Amino acid sequence: MDNKIVIFGTGEYAELAYYYFTNDSEYEVVAFTADNEFIKSDSFLNLPLVPVDKICELFPPNKFKAHVALSYRKLNQTRQEKFSMMKDLGYSLVSYVCSKSVTWPDLTIGENCFILENQTIQPTVKIGDNVMIWSGNHLGHNCSIGDHTYISSHVCISGHVKIGERCFLGVNATAADFIKIGNDCFIGMGASVVKDLQDGDMILCAKSNVFAKDSELNKKVMRSYFKKEI
Repeated sequence: MDNKIVIFGTGEYAELAYYYFTNDSEYEVVAFTADNEFIKSDSFLNLPLVPVDKICELFPPNKFKAHVALSYRKLNQTRQEKFSMMKDLGYSLVSYVCSKSVTWPDLTIGENCFILENQTIQPTVKIGDNVMIWSGNHLGHNCSIGDHTYISSHVCISGHVKIGERCFLGVNATAADFIKIGNDCFIGMGASVVKDLQDGDMILCAKSNVFAKDSELNKKVMRSYFKKEI
């Protein structure tokens, strides 16, 4: 039963985890579990849905492994709490790395990571426990990602970057070479990190201005770039 796993969660992330594990891994999902207050039926995706206080009885950790599939709620604290809870129950927590990504043999990955397709992960990268990395990112050589961090899509992390625990990196964020990012940092969509961030720092990208069709700047750009008269 070494390849049979239980997924903690009943939301969108649990559905995605079930899909990826089923279609692109050696593991077979055999059940779901969640806290009692989130149990609304006895099944999820046509598999048993078991309250977490009964999961060890029905799917004991000496026979089954597990994966925690939760979002970045509370800046990843909820996912960290459930990760620790399942570890305390005795489960080995498996990681998933999509086969449609580029990695190297020296890649180090912790437990309960969920790494989707189209990653470019260069040599000597280290990824901690319970890290979630959405699709289409670049992780430069010798960078490290701390435990419980969430990386959205199309993020560019340059070489030798060190990212702490429980961080959130939004879509299209960028970190320059040798940057150090502390714990619990929020890096917004499209933000560029060009200096070190301390624990709890936040960096946001300025919103893009919208220039209406009849504005002078819009007309000027259309004439200059596209030879179009409005």
